[in-house]
Amino acid sequence: MNASSTSALTIERVELVVRNLRATRAFYENVLGLHPVSEQTGELSLGAGGRGFLRLIERPDATPSNPRAAGLFHTAFLMPSRGELARWLRHVLDRRVRLDGASDHLVSEAIYLQDPEGNGVEVYADRPRAVWGWQDGQVRMATAPLDVRDLLAAADERQWSGVADTACIGHVHLQVGDTTVAEQFFGEQIGLDLTCRYPSASFFSRGGYHHHIAANSWNSAGAVRRAEGVAGLQRIALGLASGPARATEVVDPWGMVYQLAPRSESSAA
Repeated sequence: MNASSTSALTIERVELVVRNLRATRAFYENVLGLHPVSEQTGELSLGAGGRGFLRLIERPDATPSNPRAAGLFHTAFLMPSRGELARWLRHVLDRRVRLDGASDHLVSEAIYLQDPEGNGVEVYADRPRAVWGWQDGQVRMATAPLDVRDLLAAADERQWSGVADTACIGHVHLQVGDTTVAEQFFGEQIGLDLTCRYPSASFFSRGGYHHHIAANSWNSAGAVRRAEGVAGLQRIALGLASGPARATEVVDPWGMVYQLAPRSESSAA
């Protein structure tokens, strides 16, 4: 059971502006195992189970994103089981894909890497909710070394052939200029609960998930509104079980756009 099937909020779609669609597409298809859902000139939608949850928009003249600016920290792709995460990890290790790290977050196990344009990617699987620790409305999370050998032992013998139909985007982690300002925005403008705080990082969700959105200022403290024409994150579409009757958009203090709409039936299933 994953975040899209149990939550009052789903990440329906993340939209990225990329400078080279061909190279970025190859990464998300061949490394992550996402499947093409729809395509037109200069745009591609990828996902799983017929759901397009990652939209790539090609703009060759876009300015490369500054790693210290506000924007995307990573898009986190949720595998439906630990075994699926293990099979994916074996796949990328066999292909000698460069990884940036691997962490045990107590609520989940996660692998980190980057796409060809420097957009952060997390691939993770949740631990059962019964083992998540909550106190005073906040979930206990940590960033500890991942036991990679133990994870790989959970893989069966099947060859990796792409993500399962129930894979989804479980959360999005952002870079912002000030996490206190982010807490006010996500609480008041989107109606999310604060579920955890790290030093210079805040985590938000609806419906008791550990987090659907995170915001940190580790590399971006003091960042101002994003400039126009920059590659990287363009929009996050959020599906709400209770919210506006029709799609509406809000913009955070750093210029990132959130489309709010009723949760789609395919995500709720």
